Amino acid sequence: MQDLPAPASAGSLRDGYGRVARDLRVSVTDRCNLRCTYCMPAEGLPWLAKPEMLTDDELVRLVGIFTALGVTQVRLTGGEPLLRRSLVDLVRRIAALPERPRIAMTTNGIALDRLAAPLADAGLDRVNVSLDTIDPQTFRELTLRDRFADVERGLKAAADAGLVPVKVNAVAMRGVNDTGVPDLLQWCLDRGYELRFIEQMPLDAQHGWDRDRMVSATEIRDRLGERFGLTPLPDADRGSAPAERFLIDGGPATVGVIASVTAPFCGACDRTRLTADGQVRNCLFSQRETDLRALLRSGADDEEIAAAIVGEMRVKRAGHGIDDPSFVQPDRPMSSIGG
Repeated sequence: MQDLPAPASAGSLRDGYGRVARDLRVSVTDRCNLRCTYCMPAEGLPWLAKPEMLTDDELVRLVGIFTALGVTQVRLTGGEPLLRRSLVDLVRRIAALPERPRIAMTTNGIALDRLAAPLADAGLDRVNVSLDTIDPQTFRELTLRDRFADVERGLKAAADAGLVPVKVNAVAMRGVNDTGVPDLLQWCLDRGYELRFIEQMPLDAQHGWDRDRMVSATEIRDRLGERFGLTPLPDADRGSAPAERFLIDGGPATVGVIASVTAPFCGACDRTRLTADGQVRNCLFSQRETDLRALLRSGADDEEIAAAIVGEMRVKRAGHGIDDPSFVQPDRPMSSIGG
């Protein structure tokens, strides 16, 4: 990778509202081995052809440019990132960059039982596992796969490998798993995992999101409050983190609730995203992208690519606008954008 010019600093990725992007979400594949009903159809989606995806060398080069511009955390996502065969080597190469970022990953956990230790050895710092229910039958109905036991083993393997705190991400859906919210929290507490509930967002491939079916952050807190005492942590402890965190029964354990729809945190957002096919997106709900793959493959140098990234960040909107009457759901679903 060529050396970037001197202005690559923590302020290089500052947008027009003063927010600085320090957290890069990198999708390493759009494929997934689950078929979560709120994410994609049972038959799956038209996956990217291999030539359309960034190669390992291209991914590492782009991540290096982002870190030189001030990114300090890289989160590997998908689709399901564990499906990328070169993932362990990718982590090792990212960890060896001159500006070494903190490396996290969001996964469904199915292959973590065999990959957690190699990933930790390669330099992975932390892992989030998506798990919406601890009832095997509900899990099977939600994901169309009978893999709950695999996720259990993966979570344990992550903890054993030192990828702590192991975080669990859950989406509550009305009439599906909302009554099991307190049970999921107790299950996580018993195993030392840190749970975070996330409001369901309009990012499904079917474009069938219905706000009336979404379980709000307030409802989640109320449901948890029926069994646990929740004490909000001071806002000062939150920073740019999306989750509002609560001490459980006085602590030290906590639970987080991410109100992406009803109480968005756009004003403190420090994220940007790189898709598996090399598009940089300044917002999860953006209607525009900047094509870094085309720049890479046309021979652009690192300075030109950095300028394109900076330009994309400068047009970031103030917020995602879900409550605006003019809001239009992105064409890309979450599995294609990356979490």
